[in-house]
Amino acid sequence: MTNRPPAAPLFVAGIGLVVFALGAAAQPAAAPAQPVVPDLLQDFVPVTDEMLREPVPENWISFRNGYGLWGYSALDQITADNVGELRLVWSRAMNDGYQEVEPIVYNGVMFLANVEDIVQAVDATTGDLLWEYRRTLPDNIANVTGTRYRYRNVSIYDDKIFLATNDAFLVALDARTGEVVWETQRADYRERVAQTAGPTIVKGKLITGSRCNPSSPRPGGCFITAHDAVSGDEIWRVNTAATPDQAGGDSWGGLPRAARRHASAWMVGSYDPLLDLVYWGTGPPAPLPETLRGAGKADLLYTNSTLALDPDTGEMAWYFQHLPRDNWDLDHVFERMIVETEVSPNPAEVPWISPDVRQGERRKVITGVPGKTGLVWTLDAATGKFLWARPTVYQNIMTGLDPQTGRPIIDEATAPTSVENASFACPHALGGKNQPSGAYSPDTNAMYMPLNNACMDIAMSVGEAGPSDGYDIRVDVRHLPGVDPATADVGRVQAVSAGTGETLWTYEQRAPIYGSLLTTGGNLVFSGDVVRRFRAHDAENGAVLWETILNGPVSGRPMTYSVDGRQYLAIGAGGVTQGTGFLELTPELTTPSGSNTLFVFALPEPRR
Repeated sequence: MTNRPPAAPLFVAGIGLVVFALGAAAQPAAAPAQPVVPDLLQDFVPVTDEMLREPVPENWISFRNGYGLWGYSALDQITADNVGELRLVWSRAMNDGYQEVEPIVYNGVMFLANVEDIVQAVDATTGDLLWEYRRTLPDNIANVTGTRYRYRNVSIYDDKIFLATNDAFLVALDARTGEVVWETQRADYRERVAQTAGPTIVKGKLITGSRCNPSSPRPGGCFITAHDAVSGDEIWRVNTAATPDQAGGDSWGGLPRAARRHASAWMVGSYDPLLDLVYWGTGPPAPLPETLRGAGKADLLYTNSTLALDPDTGEMAWYFQHLPRDNWDLDHVFERMIVETEVSPNPAEVPWISPDVRQGERRKVITGVPGKTGLVWTLDAATGKFLWARPTVYQNIMTGLDPQTGRPIIDEATAPTSVENASFACPHALGGKNQPSGAYSPDTNAMYMPLNNACMDIAMSVGEAGPSDGYDIRVDVRHLPGVDPATADVGRVQAVSAGTGETLWTYEQRAPIYGSLLTTGGNLVFSGDVVRRFRAHDAENGAVLWETILNGPVSGRPMTYSVDGRQYLAIGAGGVTQGTGFLELTPELTTPSGSNTLFVFALPEPRR
């Protein structure tokens, strides 16, 4: 644990004190003032493991509202019949920067992360500030680490709020006051290591992924850690690039440990309490062009993989590699949804089915679209056994999968092999799907995914390995082959059955969609797009039931909660988003950015 003095909250409970002394004699130092606990937090009840396992609908106390990462709330006050009556009830300006944030709400208090490691506690019915913590960060750190201050969530457990910082620390804040309880260092940010998402909390342990810049000199790739929630002490650490002395260490073509880079695990993991396994995704290697890596056709474990880890020890129970030897920057770090369902993939829509699948058998599976290729992958949650996979958006980097193992068959012509001559590859490096989270509804047994139809010309940016940005590629966004660029739809929301793999409905539009989704017990799916539209779909058929126009790209993570019997709907918009990169395909569409804002909606209150 570091001995560095912790940063204090900038503002606590709305009270500030400034004292001036002019020519007075020295006085004995006064005892430090005790932090004021706001009224809403006076009776704070600590968050327990049981609450995280079975969250009540009124609250939203973990990323995507539960260990299964469904992005679902059972709240049903807002329905398909009345969603058109939604009204803005409050909004709050946020710090400038990337907008990818998902708030948490606990007993009427919202804990809101802002970029640049700012955490605020606000009244969830008004947005009024209760306390604020601002971390003092080193100058220019966003460029050093490559994060550009992107951030997604904080976590709550016991009586603390946990922040994983841009300078590679974990910080525990008193949930009542915002005071720092402890902080501990996970890495040296000067090695271009940081975090862009908060921890998953399992049995009193903070399990946290990391983002390592592709040019990071840190050997062994990036890592996942577990820390004690009470003390901040590290319990275990797992490298995501297998080192020569580990299982899978021979999969790097003989490269020394120092040359095994990147494989970042920068999103949030899921957890199954019955199997007692944590599931985490990893990203690609660096450099990306195979000819610069010097590893030949080696698989490069554990890049672009699902890792199933014992939360107590970090021991790997199983892994599944979705895309060996990535040349295209097609991360597979996104949500692994945990669903129990009948496994009945329909061969008419699912091209890759394991011959071992017994149609109709009920299983607990890991499913969803975990990577930028846009494939739905379904694996057995206990063993990692491949069950089935299917594409959503158009892709050409794989000609197929081995149905027994799920191993991709790569089309080598799509890989970058030259500085001068680009290859044509689909999807684009920004992803058929990217970090915006999909959602699952147990009411429909369907998953809903935010997608984009786009391809790229991809070439090497340097002719030989050496000092660089680490990716060593250059890309230009392109439309899908065979479409009319003037009318082609880019954005897509697609509903896929978790049991059969069938497409239930598809909503497509010209504007890119680069925001996360939310499903609710009111039979609704909420989504947003790059050109300011936030809307509600009917979960059964995709019909648009309500739409409003916000102040900029709708790229935050929608969530919902209830206070005193009233359901609220929150969404972050207006900030910077990578999704604007797709606007090159739709030059008639523009959008403002930079004015980060949280918007909160509700139905009108009944007249009294």
